[in-house]
Amino acid sequence: MSDSKEPQVIPEPASPRGSDYAALSRQVRQAGLLDRQPRYYAWKITVTAAALVLGWAAFAVIGNSWWQLADAVFLAVAFGQVGFLGHDAGHSQVFRTRRANTVLGVACGNLGTGISHEWWTSKHNRHHAHPNTEGADPDIMISVLAFSGPRARAARGIQRLIFRWQAYLLIPLLFFEARGLHASSIRTVTGPGCRNRAWEVTLLAAHFAAYFGAVFFVLPPVKAVVFILVQQGLLGFYLGCSFAPNHKGMPILPASDNTDFLRRQVLTSRNVHGSWFTDFALGGLNYQIEHHLFPSMPRPNLRRAQGLVVAFCADRDVPYAQTSLLGSYALALGHLADIGKLNSPASVSQPAPVPAQP
Repeated sequence: MSDSKEPQVIPEPASPRGSDYAALSRQVRQAGLLDRQPRYYAWKITVTAAALVLGWAAFAVIGNSWWQLADAVFLAVAFGQVGFLGHDAGHSQVFRTRRANTVLGVACGNLGTGISHEWWTSKHNRHHAHPNTEGADPDIMISVLAFSGPRARAARGIQRLIFRWQAYLLIPLLFFEARGLHASSIRTVTGPGCRNRAWEVTLLAAHFAAYFGAVFFVLPPVKAVVFILVQQGLLGFYLGCSFAPNHKGMPILPASDNTDFLRRQVLTSRNVHGSWFTDFALGGLNYQIEHHLFPSMPRPNLRRAQGLVVAFCADRDVPYAQTSLLGSYALALGHLADIGKLNSPASVSQPAPVPAQP
C-alpha cells in the first residue's frame, strides 16, 4: 500500500437536507435499524468459532486418511463464515468502537483465514464508495476479466483471448481466488505504509505457520498438498460465489458519473432472494442494496430494512433489482459473455450492450 493512513470505514454519507437519501436515512434510523445487535453477534461469533475448532479437531482425529477431503470441504465453509464476520467487523457492524471492530477483523482475517484486514478494508471501502465505476472500483479492475465494452476492445494478445472466453473461465478462476487474497495480503503487510504492521504480520505469519504446520504434521506430503488444494480452492470458490451475484451484470458507470449516492448504490447492486439458509450461506450479502446504502447496518437488520427500501425506491421510481441465486449467476455470466464478444474483429466498432435489468 502506498497510503500510510489507516483505512477508514465508509460511513453513511451526510446528504443534503431534503435529498432522497436523507429521507431514507431518517426512516431507517427511526426504525432502529442501525442499532448494534450484541446478542446476535455474540451467538454468531460463538457458533463460527466452534465450527472452526470442530473442523480442526476432526482433522486431528481423522489423521492420515483420504477422508480428510471431507473435512477440507467443511473447513472451506468454516473459513468463509469467519471471513463474513471479518467483513462485518470491517464495516463496524459488530461493536460500537472502531478499536473493538478492528481487533475482531484482524482476528478473523489475519489469524483466522490468512487475509489481511488492512488490505481488505482499504480495497473494499473503495468499492463501496464507487461501485461498478470505471477506474475507481477495484472489483471491476481485474486483469483477467472485462466488465465493460471499452476494456474488452482495448485488450491485446493473450488478454484478448481470455476476455473472449471469460464467461467460461470465471468458474475455474474462482478456485484460485483464495491464493490471490493471500498474495495481496502478504504484499500489503510487507510493503510500505502498513499502519498496524506488527499485528498484521505477526498474526498473518501465525496463521500460515499453524495451517501448514498442522497439515504437514498430520498428513504425508501428497495428501497434505491435495488437502490444501481442495480446502483453499473451495474457499476461493465459496467466497467468489458469494460476491459474484452482487454487482456483476449490473450497469457499469463511467468515471465521470455524478449520479446521487442513493441511485448509484441501488442501480449498480442486485439482491438475491431466498430463505434463512440463503442469508447464512451468503453472510447477509444477498441484501446487497441495503448493505450498500447502509454499510454499518448490522447483518440481522438487513432483512428488516428490505421492505422499507423497496417501498422507498418504488415511490421514487428507482429500479430495485432482485432475483434468485441461480438467476443472478445466469445474469452475471451472460453479461461476461456479451462483453467477451466485443473484442472480436466483427464487433470492434459496435457499442457495448446495456446489461438487462432482472
